[in-house]
Amino acid sequence: MQEETNGKDRDSEELFLAQRLAEYSEDALRCSQIDPGLYTKYEVKRGLRDISGKGVLAGLTEISEVLAYVMEDEDLVPCEGRLFYRGYDIRDLVRGFLHAGRFGFEEITFLLLFGHLPTAAEYADFRRVLASYMNLPEIFLRDTIMTAPGHDMMNQLAMSVLALYTYDEKAEDISVPNVLRQCLQLIARFPILMVHGFHSYAYYYNRQSLIIHPPEPELSMAENILHMLRPDSVFSPLEAKILDIALVLHAEHGGGNNSSFTNHVVTSSGTDTYSAMTASLCSLKGPRHGGANIKVVRMFEDMKHTVKDWNDDEEISAYIERILNKEAFDKSGLVYGIGHAVYSLSDPRALIFRAFVEELAREKHAEDEYRLYFKVEELAPKVISKYRKMYKGVSANIDFYSGFVYKMLNLPQELFTPIFAASRMAGWSAHRIEELSNNGKIIRPAYKSVCRQRAYVPMEERN
Repeated sequence: MQEETNGKDRDSEELFLAQRLAEYSEDALRCSQIDPGLYTKYEVKRGLRDISGKGVLAGLTEISEVLAYVMEDEDLVPCEGRLFYRGYDIRDLVRGFLHAGRFGFEEITFLLLFGHLPTAAEYADFRRVLASYMNLPEIFLRDTIMTAPGHDMMNQLAMSVLALYTYDEKAEDISVPNVLRQCLQLIARFPILMVHGFHSYAYYYNRQSLIIHPPEPELSMAENILHMLRPDSVFSPLEAKILDIALVLHAEHGGGNNSSFTNHVVTSSGTDTYSAMTASLCSLKGPRHGGANIKVVRMFEDMKHTVKDWNDDEEISAYIERILNKEAFDKSGLVYGIGHAVYSLSDPRALIFRAFVEELAREKHAEDEYRLYFKVEELAPKVISKYRKMYKGVSANIDFYSGFVYKMLNLPQELFTPIFAASRMAGWSAHRIEELSNNGKIIRPAYKSVCRQRAYVPMEERN
């Protein structure tokens, strides 16, 4: 009888909570929605971008430059996208280390942090420094990664980065030498946090065998990721090369991208490195930022089952139209991987990546799927221009191909965004040091209140 009474009490309490939450949600939504016309009236740049997509100038940087427009007669004219790291064209950088037969990520990380390309001796020393920082603190794997595996890898990684704070005797020291040491440790350790975290997740939630390979100091970051992730540690030279190129292309993208700007904002408050990097991780998790490549892969999985003839342009275009009309895939109206906040005619990272994607597709016998990707890249901008008012061109972005590459590398989807984070840790580190070095003010933009002022009403007089 007592158990029956307790059960009814629980049901009653749950019903009460559900009813209150529904009412609260309506009230919260009602008081949070702002008349869209007010944004135009007060000239608010939503997303800190104007109608053409050009970003509001919020800071200065010497780390990287994203070019998507040229000035002609005081007008912004879209151009083929270009990306520069510390003044060097990304195309030249990739061409340089590939021609020399080197892995590029460590070299590019050195460039982003120190402003110049390393000599052979500097490169060797830097690789040695990163290798010395790879090992996690004692018992960290057991007490942090293994004890509390998360349902989401990005949240798990954010927790792990914050946990490293407690193992750092100088965690609160924000002098540049100490922050640089912390950043180098995070760059070196993040792949280990990522892969060990995934294996822990796979063991607890997917009942897979638990396999822990320690990193090998002589391997590059790309090689170590594949070595630690795969049960047999076996990978081809092409697989490692393409993953390395992916890391290079994702390493940095200007101070205005959401996660790097987040790092500037949080760093400007004077907080510690672990908190700043965790904030960037939380930003990158979002599907509008680092999570987009997973959406691309899932969109193509739906497309492959829906489109009967992968060579029929009309059938592919019709599917894209259904996406835009919110009739296909996730009903969002978005063609994932097509379009970018800054680039218009082309994303240089996607163009660089595409040639290597084709090479990997041949090795993995995925040529048909690659051709479908290529057709969508070609057709989607034309279909979008028929349905949407275009203030600038649209083209495939880096996320369009990166998910396909990770899939061909047999990387689990849970690691798609963490791999982006492992790469972008280099850019975030450069931006944190740049913000600290210039001793700027705390970043605090203005928000205009559009709520009318009201007189206080005693509780007994409220309706």
